[in-house]
Amino acid sequence: MKPVVLNLIIANVVAYFIELKFLLPVIANFALWPIGSFPSTEGPTVGFQPWQIITYAFLHDPEQYAHILLNMYGLYMFGSDIEGRIGSMRFLLLYFVSVVVAAVAQLITVSMSGSIVPTMGASGGVFGVLLAFGMLFPQRKLMLIFPPIPMKAWFMVTAYAVVELANGVFRSNSGVAHFAHLGGALGGLIVMLAIGYKKFRASRYD
Repeated sequence: MKPVVLNLIIANVVAYFIELKFLLPVIANFALWPIGSFPSTEGPTVGFQPWQIITYAFLHDPEQYAHILLNMYGLYMFGSDIEGRIGSMRFLLLYFVSVVVAAVAQLITVSMSGSIVPTMGASGGVFGVLLAFGMLFPQRKLMLIFPPIPMKAWFMVTAYAVVELANGVFRSNSGVAHFAHLGGALGGLIVMLAIGYKKFRASRYD
């Protein structure tokens, strides 16, 4: 693994064990709470704080181990190729811009829905990485677990985005922050366009 990818995975795993140890205080302070939410008299909630647009991405559902496992697997699978292609600093920019744009998208979404549920997870950053992979390695063939058929990276990324948009619009699987995922992909797109991704793009045989 490349250094930024490795350190991001380590940071997420360490944060997860800290979260499991202290749980409510960590979620109250560092998960992403909706703007306008305030400290609760019935619990430790501190409400929205600016640092949460970054820290939420290092927390994951303490009751669903698959949440962190899938996110870290995605970062591991796609991140190193991208970091090796565009460099560590650009990759770091890509990841955290995706995290921030995902947070903004989620804050807008929850403000419209009136939800007061906190958001956690690295999915926004991972979706930015996935979008970048599709742009840098569009012809790379990937094999999904389901459906078990090979498909080119550009097609998989496009299909995934369409599915997320449909799920968000129709509120399918309401426990998943679909618009945050799309926000992460948008953040990835912004960075890739800003750095002139075409000069880093792989050949059709790479």
